[in-house]
Amino acid sequence: MQRTLIVAGLLSLAACSHNDNFVWVDDLRDAAAKDAAGYTISAGDLVSVQVWNQDKMSARVRVRQDGRVSLPFLNDVEVVGKAPATLARELEASLKDYVLNPMVYVAIEETRPVQVSVIGEVSRPGMYPLEPGATVNQALASAGGLTEFADRKRIFVLRHDKKDLTRIRFLYESLIRAVGHAPTFRLQSGDVIVVE
Repeated sequence: MQRTLIVAGLLSLAACSHNDNFVWVDDLRDAAAKDAAGYTISAGDLVSVQVWNQDKMSARVRVRQDGRVSLPFLNDVEVVGKAPATLARELEASLKDYVLNPMVYVAIEETRPVQVSVIGEVSRPGMYPLEPGATVNQALASAGGLTEFADRKRIFVLRHDKKDLTRIRFLYESLIRAVGHAPTFRLQSGDVIVVE
């Protein structure tokens, strides 16, 4: 049943890819800035929070699906989408009620693989686990590459951002020749790559 729902969802996303509402990867607002910022915490990651000289406030926790972790003294804290250094500064501010000048270090001990779907004109369509920071090229390679019928000018990444669906368009030439932002665009869990 769950597999049927996933397939139905992917087919409806693919149907969305046939309209002409898209944004070119190089025109995507803040895409380069987000990639330059480095890794951000995702659901499923194992995070170590060390409060200097405060072992009882330190913790090693897995990020829940709701994007939060439970920490001593602070209870549930929203962490998804934040860089470790940013989270550390926020935790320091929150811990000032309990500790004089708290110093916090946040490290990612284990990352959850990025789950993406690749559909359309690829050799092996399907869902693939990729390393965090994976690119469209890596997803296409996992799916066995493009078929001879693939339109190399119509490769899309479909991304759900809260309520919105964004269609991001890529040219195969830009991906393989390392032109613009296309070859360094980082995939996120839940992305669907559609090759028409």
